[in-house]
Order: sequence, then C-alpha cells, then structure tokens
Amino acid sequence: MSSNSGIQIPSRLPLLCTHDGVLLPGSTMRISVDTARNMQLVKSRLLKGTSLKSTIIGIVPNTRDPEHDSDELPSLHSIGTAGLAVQVVGSNWPKPHYTLLITGLCRFRVTQLLRERPFPMAEVEQLDKLEQYTEGDPAVGELGELAQRFHQAAVQLVGMLDMSVPVVAKLRRLLDSLPRETLPDVLASMIRTSNKEKLQVLDAIDLEERFKKALPLLTRQIEGLKLLQKTRKLRPDDDKRVLAIRKGGVFPGRQFSLDEEDEDGDDNVLLEKKVKGAAMPEAALRVCLKELRRLKKMPQSMPEYALTRNYLEMMVELPWSKSTTDCLDIRAARVLLDNDHYAMEKLKRRVLEYLAVRQLKNTLKGPILCFVGPPGVGKTSVGRSIARTLGREFHRIALGGVCDQSDIRGHRRTYVGSMPGRIINGLKTAGVNNPVFLLDEVDKLGKSLQGDPAAALLEVLDPEQNHSFTDHYLNVPFDLSQVLFIATANTMATIPPALLDRMEVLQVPGYIQEEKVEIAHRHLIPHQLEQHGLTPQQLQIPQDTTHEIISKYTREAGVRSLERKIGAICRAVAVKVAEGHKVSRAESPTEQLADQNTENKVEDSEIAAPPEMPIVIDHIALKDILGPPLFEMEVSERLTLPGVAIGLAWTPMGGEIMFVEASRMEGEGQLTLTGQLGDVMKESAHLAISWLRSNAKTYFLSNGSADPLEGTDIHLHFPAGAVTKDGPSAGVTIVTCLASLLSGRLVRSDVAMTGEITLRGLVLPVGGIKDKVLAAHRANLKRVIIPKRNEKDLEEIPAHVRTDLDFVFASTLDEVLNAAFDGGFPSAVSHPQVVSKL
Repeated sequence: MSSNSGIQIPSRLPLLCTHDGVLLPGSTMRISVDTARNMQLVKSRLLKGTSLKSTIIGIVPNTRDPEHDSDELPSLHSIGTAGLAVQVVGSNWPKPHYTLLITGLCRFRVTQLLRERPFPMAEVEQLDKLEQYTEGDPAVGELGELAQRFHQAAVQLVGMLDMSVPVVAKLRRLLDSLPRETLPDVLASMIRTSNKEKLQVLDAIDLEERFKKALPLLTRQIEGLKLLQKTRKLRPDDDKRVLAIRKGGVFPGRQFSLDEEDEDGDDNVLLEKKVKGAAMPEAALRVCLKELRRLKKMPQSMPEYALTRNYLEMMVELPWSKSTTDCLDIRAARVLLDNDHYAMEKLKRRVLEYLAVRQLKNTLKGPILCFVGPPGVGKTSVGRSIARTLGREFHRIALGGVCDQSDIRGHRRTYVGSMPGRIINGLKTAGVNNPVFLLDEVDKLGKSLQGDPAAALLEVLDPEQNHSFTDHYLNVPFDLSQVLFIATANTMATIPPALLDRMEVLQVPGYIQEEKVEIAHRHLIPHQLEQHGLTPQQLQIPQDTTHEIISKYTREAGVRSLERKIGAICRAVAVKVAEGHKVSRAESPTEQLADQNTENKVEDSEIAAPPEMPIVIDHIALKDILGPPLFEMEVSERLTLPGVAIGLAWTPMGGEIMFVEASRMEGEGQLTLTGQLGDVMKESAHLAISWLRSNAKTYFLSNGSADPLEGTDIHLHFPAGAVTKDGPSAGVTIVTCLASLLSGRLVRSDVAMTGEITLRGLVLPVGGIKDKVLAAHRANLKRVIIPKRNEKDLEEIPAHVRTDLDFVFASTLDEVLNAAFDGGFPSAVSHPQVVSKL
C-alpha cells in the first residue's frame, strides 16, 4: 500500500505562496517568508497553534515576482503540497522575516478559495491518498515496468557516488525501504532540476505519468556523472568525494563550472613551469616550490591565496639571471660622453676607467659612485649618459624625503598591503640584473619612527655585502653586485658617515662663465627651440647676449636658471612669430600655400608686417623680455669707506662673494654681531678681535692707548641678514675688515679672501677653493688671497681662470694684510716666519 494512505489532511488549509522553490511530497525544504500575507499566516497559525493539524499548511507554488504579491493575490496554482512545519526561525536582518523548515506530506487540489485576508484560506481535496500500488501485481502492467526501471536507475545513480559519504549511504538504504510510488517525488527533489521541471512532477497526479516525468531527469543526472567520471580519469589528483558532491548534483547548492576548475589548475601548472624556468638560485627555488605546494592545497577563497600567488609572480618576474651585455668600446664611449656633456672631465675620466677595467676583467663588481655638487650641474643626466654608454638599462630612484626603511628593504609579508622595496621593484622594472641605478638626492633621506632608510642602504651600497641583499618581502638573497649604483647629493654634510664610507665620492663643481656659454649654445638653446616649436632661422641668441644673461640675470653654479631664461626668450619670440602668421592668413586666406606671395602682399598692405626673420636677441631686446638686470657688479661702490672687506663663501648652490662690514662708536668695548651668524663664525669674530687687540701696537692701531677698543663699541655685520651663515672660512676677512676700520685705510676693491685663523696669527686651510675662486672670477675680482696649504687645490681650476686672477698664498695674517691693502700694511716689527705645527 502507499505510504501516504494513512495521512489525512484537514479539508481546509491556510495557503503559503512560495516563489523560490517547489515542495514535493516526501522531501524537505527551507522556505523564506517575508510578504505580508505569509508573515500573518506564520504568526496566526504556526506560532500560536498547539495541535498537530494547526502546523499543517498548504504550499502553493507562485511563479510571479514576489514583489507583486503585496496588494493583490495572484492566481493560485491548482495543485499544491500539504506540508508539516517542522521548524520556524525568525530574524530582523536585513528585514523582518521567518525561515520555515517544511516536510511535504501529500498533494492536494484547491477546490475553493474561502478568503484572501489576512492570509489565504482554501477548501482542498487530498489526492495521493487514493493511489495504491502493489509491487508484482500483474494488473498494474506498464506502471510496474516503469517503477522497476526507475528503481534500477536510482540504484545506479547512488552507486556512482562515493559511499563513504554518510548522506549517500543513507540514500542507498532509503531506496530499499521506501515504497516505489514515493521514489519519483523523493529523487526529483534531490537531483539537480529546475523549478519548472519540479512543477511538472508536482502536476503529475497520475502515478504512471509521474514516473514518466521523473525518469528522464534521473537519466540526465546519470549521464552527467558518467561524464564526470571520464574527467576524473584524466585528473587523478583531485578529491573524488568533493567533486562527486559538487558535480553530481545530489544536493542543490553552488554550481561549480568544470571549465573554472580546469582553468585554475592550468594557472597553477603554468605558474610552476614559470618558477622552474626562471633560473633562480637554489635557495630561492626551494622557497618558491614550497609556496607552490601550499598554494595547490589552498582554496581560492582564503585571503592568503592571493598573497601567495602575488609573491610567486613577483619571484618569477625578477631577473635572477637575465642581464645585458656591456658595450665595451672605450673610444665610442668617450665620444658619446663628450657629446652629451661639456666639461666634467673628472667624472668622464672615472667612467672611462671603469669601462677599461671592465673590458680587461669581466667579473668586476659594480662600483658605488657618489656625485656631490650643487643643483643644476648635470649629476642626474650624467648617470643617464653612463647607462647609454654601457648599453645598460637605466632606473632612477628618488630618495628625497624617504623616511621609512621599508621603502628600501620592503615590508614583511605578514602585513596587509606588503610589497617589495624600491631596489627590488627597480630591478623588476628594469628587467635585468645589471642596470644602472641612480639613487637621487641621497643626502635628503629622512629618519622617523619607521626606521632609518640611510641605515637600510648600507647593505645595498656595500660591494662586499650586496651580493646577498635580502629584501623583507622576498626573504631570499638577491645578487646586486652587478648593478652600477650612482648616488647624487648636494652636500656631504647630511650623509651619515657609515653610508659615505661605502661610496666613492666625485665632486662635481659649478660651471665657470665660459663653460655655461658653451653649454647654452651646444645643448640648452637647441633644446628650448625644439620645445617651443622654433627654428634657428627664426631665433638667434648671440654669445654676447648669453654672457649678459649669465652675468646679470642668473647667479648659480648650475644651468637651470639659465635654461629658464632662455625659455622665457623663446616664449616671447613665439608670440611674435605667431602674430606674423596670423597677419599673413588674414590678408590672403586663399593663398596660404604661396608663402612668398603672401609675405609680399602683407608688406605692401597697411596691416603690420610680420617680424623679419631671424629675430636676433640683443641687449635691448633682452631687457624688454627679462626686465632690468637682477644682479649688478657693486664691488667698487661697496668699498668706498674703511671697514669693508670681501670674503668668499661656499654654499650648496656654488661659491658666493660675501661682504663684511664694521663700524665703531663710543661705548664700553662691546662687540655686536648681526647677519644670522652661526657659532663658528661668531668664534671667528672673537678670534679676530682678540688677535687685533693683542697686536694693536705692532700695526699702529692703538692711537696712543694700550687697547684700541677702549671706550669704543664695534658692530660687525654680514649683509643679507635673512640668510644663515656659518663655516670656518671667514676669519681672515673679519681681521682685514676690522684692521681697515681701526686704521682708517681702504681695502683694495678688487681683492677677495678666504681662510681660517688662529690666535697666533696663522692662516689655516679651508674647503671649497674651486667654487670660491670661480665666484671671485664671476665678480670680476683680480686678486684672491687663499691659505698657502690650499695651493694644491688650484689644479682643478681652468687655466684661463688662473691666468686672469692674481693668487696670494698666505700662511700668516701679516701676509694677508700686506696683500689686501695698497702699499702693504706697515708694522713696527718684522715677524719671522712661523711654521705651523698643526
């Protein structure tokens, strides 16, 4: 007999309209309830009812959009399933709703709708209770044959699944215990079918028709599993149990595409081939293979999957063994460097030395060069030219403002958003393991709570250590010994000593005026003409004009301001050229191709003619474009009174001349210093006062009293008070200035000096001699007083500059004073030569 023959449902049932599934008798389904009628049904019947009959409700499929169910009851499906509410769960998120667990009991037909509100109530007729089927009864005929075929197909389906899964084993037992007439409903609810197909099974009231509707669905599922088993033979490494459940469709759930699985597997296989073909060192290969094994066992939904995959792709992309071949042609390299850069002999000589040694010995480690010089002298562009000369890839790393050591060494992979440092990223970008790395502005590295990046650079820039540089992200050594590192800096003062010790420092001095003129006409003017769309036939800048721009409109060690001034001239000329073209088009729009005829017509017309080409920039045009001169040579005007002297100072921008002024007044012998002086210059001023007071009688400065400052206050001032000044090279200038003030004699207007002093009157050597001498030459001074021990530094100064200047090498202040004043500086005692023991 039928298992449902004993079930008796009430003749009146509340109806629950579902839109997300079809409930079949003998199966269990979760139904979400959120519409007003269904919510009222749950509250009134299921939550308040106490008897078993009150928990039996009618489940009627609704194929319409649930949003349309709010006001009007849809046309009800005539066949439904009586269900027993096993569980009711309520929730307020994301909106109030109930979740019901319903077990299907039997079919029913709606005979009459009794009411619609607050929930539908209908009179129903039970259908399944009338069906009876006895196995082996010859009267059943075709129905028995259908039931037997269906049972065999169900057994075959379950046999194709993994019996170690508890649900599959339970289903196999159910096949033998359940009556045959219940099998179509039970299996149709379990195999993968659409709602439309389940609705067809539900509508099949006749048992024979039900078997006919459900059997093709079962056969389709068996064919799907057979196809899966063929695939399993090709892919023996996959987990059979997981695939059987995912692919077999025994339980409804997320559908996994076989193509996606294959694609993921192919990606991992491809990644493994890349890892093995990357020619990594043994240590790096071991780490990558270990991570690859972890990746294969990891589900894609894990956050660590993406991190591990990114790490492996980074390792694959690094140039472990890929390098470029150096172009070791010394003569061609010399020509290329000379064409790219004028002057800079020391730098070019050092690069050619590296090339020559590299040609003789291929295993040479890349040197670490540090170009130190003022801005705008071409340090960065020299690095780029070196890469072109060698035929290597070039990569620039800007270090200005970097204050985190992770920028150099990378982040550990335990952090969110971790990435390699700039060194490893630069190698990935360059694509080879022997590029030219330019570490720009290495003197402007900062320090913060995140560590000291200058300390992190120690391993990178040490030739004895960087063959095994370890980035925190990679966590395996990488060989940087073939990389040619070039650092640039404006000053060595802010570079940590330990970092400076690892680099070979090459000083890049500022340019003299003649070099700037050559650079302007070789490189700057052609470049600016091209940038502004002009040609040499439209604009010409003579050398005299360039001299005037350099001397009166720029005061710098490099050529950046010079290039900007040339750009301003090009823009002004571009306006004139564009206006000339506009006039030509307005006069003869139909003859634009006949340039010569158009020019003649414009000249004959009353409209202003275009400017004659080329436009030559003279000093009048220069003043119109750039305005009045910014810098005037005011040396002679400044030295018209006693108590003024010219010193020489070094700045990161190059050498500068510096005036020192002193005045005296009645007072108590106090010294006042102004002009934003540092501690060292204040000490130099006190030293100068002490030496002059102790030698006042010797140089006739006392005016009859023992102390020249008795009843007198001295005010010492360094003009440009907003600029901070410090350094140990102003001692001789202060002494000369005070000696002029106390003696009433004028210092020669064409003399500049530099040097430090001691209490004994010795002149000590100072730095920056070349920049200081070039500054004096720019100011059209004729005599330069420098310490005798700095005589060797004059070798770096161009020969024509040395011939233009008269150098005085002083070892004592007596020699300085004699050279600074016309006719010498008389003294009562002739001082013997004192040999310094310093």
